[in-house]
Amino acid sequence: MAIAKAERLMNLALCLLGTRRPLSKRELRGSIEAYLEAGSDDSFNRMFERDKDDLRELGLVIETVESLDGDIGYLARRDSNRLPPITLDAEEAAALGLAAKVWQQARLAGAASGALQKLRAAGMPETEDAYEIQHSALEPRIPVHEAAFEPLMLACRDRRPVVFDYRKANSARPEQRQVEPWTLECWRGHWYLAGFDRGRGAERVFRLSRITGKVRSRAGSFTAPVPDVVTVRETVESWAGETATRSARIRLRAGCGYPLRSRATAVRELGGGWDELEIPYGHGLDAWLVEFGPDVVVLEPADLRADVVDRLRAVAKG
Repeated sequence: MAIAKAERLMNLALCLLGTRRPLSKRELRGSIEAYLEAGSDDSFNRMFERDKDDLRELGLVIETVESLDGDIGYLARRDSNRLPPITLDAEEAAALGLAAKVWQQARLAGAASGALQKLRAAGMPETEDAYEIQHSALEPRIPVHEAAFEPLMLACRDRRPVVFDYRKANSARPEQRQVEPWTLECWRGHWYLAGFDRGRGAERVFRLSRITGKVRSRAGSFTAPVPDVVTVRETVESWAGETATRSARIRLRAGCGYPLRSRATAVRELGGGWDELEIPYGHGLDAWLVEFGPDVVVLEPADLRADVVDRLRAVAKG
């Protein structure tokens, strides 16, 4: 639904920008397919007025012109909607070029690449060769393999509640969750959704890889206030295990678990193909350790060991 509306707005904007004279509602309705499919004149008029207001909110200057015969027409003059010259220094241009590479595995890859080409055509300086050579090893990517990513991204943007089936790491079966989505955050290569869980009546964080089936949108508005971006990001980091309050001692198979080794505050060789590590222990560490399977053994604390065992048993069941 959101994609169809965006396409309709784009078509209306192109019509208004591409005309040299004001276009009447009748002419616009005959030029845009979505308007042709409107069931009645009333539904078309409501749709057109909403679209016109949305385009104006987005910054498009639309003029309403009345002819000598009293007919009303609309147009968006190019000189009134022309962007000011783009001035970027070399470092800003390099940062934009680097950012455009981030979405190479998502459907946003084409949009990011196209935006970069348009900026260069508008005068954005090319990156210096020396800079490219120096930073060629930097290839930032945000992996987006989960089918839930795009519908959740649109729901966050449009402030629409969603429903999906979610399987917790220590549960054998998924359960339905009704969520008011706030934002998506990427942490250590995994995507998380932060939002208000209506069933629990509290904020929750969901890992996208544990969402099963389709994400379904629901009508209606949010019932809980949306916190600021900084607060939401801190919530995701806390739930995903960023905030550490204690230390854990684990046994790790030699040559395995490099992400764990990078976080270790101490490493000791045990022999026999095993090492002992001390790592920061915060919320979510048990779920992360389960991913390493038989290559990790939790030594202490006891509650972390019990949580990991419970999660492994749940996975084994199904």
